[in-house]
Amino acid sequence: MYTAVRPVFSAFTEATLLIIETYSMKTPPSRPHRRDFLAAAAAIGSAACLGSTAIGADRASEPTARPIHFCAFEKFLQDLSHDELADGLAELGFNGVEVTARQGGRITPERAEEQLPALVEALAKRKLDVTILTTEVNRADNPTNQKLLAAAAKLGIKRYRLGWFKYADDRPIPMQLADYRSQLLEIAALNRELGVTGLWQNHSGEQYVGATIWDLHQLLRDVAKEEVAAAFDIRHATVEAGRSWPRLYQLIKPHVGAFYMKDFAWAGNRDKHVPFGEGRVDPRYFDMLKRDRFDVPISIHVEYLPRRSAQENLQAIGRDLKRVREMLQLGNAQS
Repeated sequence: MYTAVRPVFSAFTEATLLIIETYSMKTPPSRPHRRDFLAAAAAIGSAACLGSTAIGADRASEPTARPIHFCAFEKFLQDLSHDELADGLAELGFNGVEVTARQGGRITPERAEEQLPALVEALAKRKLDVTILTTEVNRADNPTNQKLLAAAAKLGIKRYRLGWFKYADDRPIPMQLADYRSQLLEIAALNRELGVTGLWQNHSGEQYVGATIWDLHQLLRDVAKEEVAAAFDIRHATVEAGRSWPRLYQLIKPHVGAFYMKDFAWAGNRDKHVPFGEGRVDPRYFDMLKRDRFDVPISIHVEYLPRRSAQENLQAIGRDLKRVREMLQLGNAQS
C-alpha cells in the first residue's frame, strides 16, 4: 500500500508548496494571481485523482475468493439412475459428482467408453459435471487404465482418484517408496499426455501409503500438481495425527488438488464415521481453508449410512453439504 500511495504524497506536497510559495511572495504581486492559484489547485486535484487510482489498483490486486465447486461422492447412491442422481444432487446445490469407476462402481472400467457418455449427458442436463472419477488406477502400463483415462479425458473429465498403494511388512520402507515413486512418475507422464490429473487420497491405516502425509509429500516432490495432486482428507489426517493435523495440512497444501470432507468419532480404539460436524474434525480447519483461498473442488463423502437406502444417503449428503457450507461461512445456495 505504501508503494502505491507514495507518488500521491509527492504530488500533493509539490502542489501544496506551490500554493504556499505563491501566497508568501513579497514582491509584486503581494496577492497571488488567479491563474497561479488555479494551477496550484489543479495540481492538488491531479494528486487526489492519482491517489484514488493508485489505491484502487492496489486493492484490485488483492486475491478474491472464487465460488467453491462442491461435488458429492456417489458410493452409496448407485441405486439411483443417472437422471435421478443428477436431479437429486442439483436440488441439493451441488456442482458435480465424484463418480465410482471401479469394480462394483457405477462405471465399469472395461466399459467406460460406452458408459461414461450417457452419465455425462444426464449430469449436463442439470448443469452438473463429473468432477472426479474414483478409480483403481495405480499403474500406467495397464491397458484398462489407459482406456479408462483416455475415455474420461475425451469427455472433458479432468480429475480422477488413484487406487490404493499399500505397504508390505517384509521390505524396508525406503525401498518400497522408491518403487512407488517410479510408478508414480510413469502415471504422471501418462496424465500429462492425456491432460488429466491423478488425485492421491490420504487414508488412515498402517497399510496405506500416504496415510502419514510425510511419505506422500516425498513421493510428490517435483511432480507437477497438474499431473498428480493430493486429495487431502481431513478426517483421515486427524485420525493419524491427532492434534498435530495442522502440520500435515501445512506440509501437503502446495500439492492439494481437492479436499475430501467427512468426519469421525472414536469408539474405543476404533474410528467410526459420523455426520459432519459431530466428530473430531477441528473447526479451525475451515479458517485455514478460507485464508488459503484454494481454487479446487470439495468432495462431500457420507460413509456412515452404508446399509441405508440411496434416498437416505442422498438426504445425509445434503445435510453434510449444508454443514460444510456453514463452517465455511457460505450461504445455503452456491453463490
